[in-house]
Amino acid sequence: MPELPEVETVRTHLAPYVVGKRIVQVEVNAPNVLKNTTVPGFRNRVVGKRIEGLVRRGKYLQFLLSGEQAVLVHLRMTGKLLYRPALQEEPRARLRLHLQKGLLVYEDVRTFGGFWLVPKTGPTGVPGYDTLGPDAAGEAFTAAYLRQCLAGKKRMIKALLLDQHVVAGLGNIYVDEALFAAHIRPDRQAATISRTEVGKLHAAIGRVLAQGLAHGGTTIRDFVDSNGREGTNQSFLQVYGREGMPCPHCGTRLVYTKVSGRGTRYCPHCQRKRRRTQHV
Repeated sequence: MPELPEVETVRTHLAPYVVGKRIVQVEVNAPNVLKNTTVPGFRNRVVGKRIEGLVRRGKYLQFLLSGEQAVLVHLRMTGKLLYRPALQEEPRARLRLHLQKGLLVYEDVRTFGGFWLVPKTGPTGVPGYDTLGPDAAGEAFTAAYLRQCLAGKKRMIKALLLDQHVVAGLGNIYVDEALFAAHIRPDRQAATISRTEVGKLHAAIGRVLAQGLAHGGTTIRDFVDSNGREGTNQSFLQVYGREGMPCPHCGTRLVYTKVSGRGTRYCPHCQRKRRRTQHV
């Protein structure tokens, strides 16, 4: 599933092509991608509207339309938002927005992604969106906030960081990378992480997200940007997808395990367990 750097890459690449353009026609080939409206309802609310902005929150994109409405999008596992200068044959195109110039095409092999019509301000009514925590790349996600979230929590640190109600935008890849960079085992209880470690973890999260953005996102299987180009960050990952290989820091063989049901990679030496319980 695309995480914050991948969704932000799509946003930054797509915005110059679509912002300021008017939607002149809507084509829906898979009605199930519309989550809270019908095809006629969606068409009636967006045709003739101008796309005034494109913003990201966590793993969601929001197209701000002229008037009171916005279109909220979540790509899920295999969704792709692509800009096309002209109409072309695309068997996997589930939805097309014909613009004054070019088209915005939504492709999705498994059709897990979705579109919602929502108000531009206030609650959206979309499950999971209104309760998102601070964006992992936003100013509200501070080391002090992270310390507060960890204090007294018995949950494993990886599970807590993956909780979108705690912090929005992080997923399996970047959590594994950040925990490795901070030398924290993913199965440690959150409450055992010291104040110093929290500071290192917060900084590590920022670094791995910045690295992902700098390399156009991570492409493991399906992710491409709005021009159909794969990201290159997979070539710079330290632990994710490298189980059984030597740790880039100490040479110890990297381990694969499950933490809260999620596949997890870490170095048993660099991220070894602490003997003494520590408190935030």
